Amino acid sequence: MSADEPIDVAVLVEAPARRRRGRVSAPLVAGSILLGIIVAACLLSFVYLPYPPDQIGGGRLTPPSGAHWLGTDTLGRDLLSQLMVGARIALAAGGGSVLLGGCLGLVLGLAAALAQRWIDDAIAAILDILIAFPTLLLAMLVVAARGETLGSAVLAIGLAMSAIVARLTRILAKQVLSAQFVTAARTSGTGWLGILGGHVLPNIWPTLAVNLALQFGLAVLAEASLSYLGLGAPPPNASWGRLLEQAQGTVYTAPVGAIAPGLALIMLVLGANLLADGLRDVLDPTRRTR
Repeated sequence: MSADEPIDVAVLVEAPARRRRGRVSAPLVAGSILLGIIVAACLLSFVYLPYPPDQIGGGRLTPPSGAHWLGTDTLGRDLLSQLMVGARIALAAGGGSVLLGGCLGLVLGLAAALAQRWIDDAIAAILDILIAFPTLLLAMLVVAARGETLGSAVLAIGLAMSAIVARLTRILAKQVLSAQFVTAARTSGTGWLGILGGHVLPNIWPTLAVNLALQFGLAVLAEASLSYLGLGAPPPNASWGRLLEQAQGTVYTAPVGAIAPGLALIMLVLGANLLADGLRDVLDPTRRTR
């Protein structure tokens, strides 16, 4: 291009924009890889396991070898097989808690945003109480009422999570409902269902998706904590938290028993957090153009 030729400003402006749109979010890729490894181990456990997870006969606390890649635990069970089965429990706990908490929180938050002032204030006060209520104490109450099962842990975590999702949904929905395009839609005769489906949900789901991805990692940690305390999935379920509890007495003589489930938890939670960060980069238009 010569100095006398005119410069197309639109081309100069659109080129960086195209580069921004084509740029891949590194946290999204890293989080997908970490989560993909755990999901692959979970799916593989349904068709192949090195040993039955409750089989005893490999020797107590044997070090990693060709027969047992991660060694054995205090009862002589293959640690790799237990980790693969534990991936099922971790994903089921995280996914079930997010599904339960997300559905309850979405319904309750939308109801509060659409309700009258005094009903909205009452729901907001109840949500504040639920958020301040310790999840561990709630889990103890649920376990005492329903028994020590994975479903009880998921129910307790989901109920605690629903209050957080409901408060976020309430705030986001009220912001959208106060916008001028919603007022115009109501003036034109659009019903509340049409406003929720056509205006509110499309505008709040990106933020909710990011929050639910973060809540997934927190739910996995909460289930591991409950299993560590004996309030999660009962034996012989190989929950990662229960594996950590069983390995705490042999952490110096057989450290793999504590390191392996700890690393698995770190991979899953870090993957969920990175995925949430990547979704924020992709779904938030202000971050895409920054």
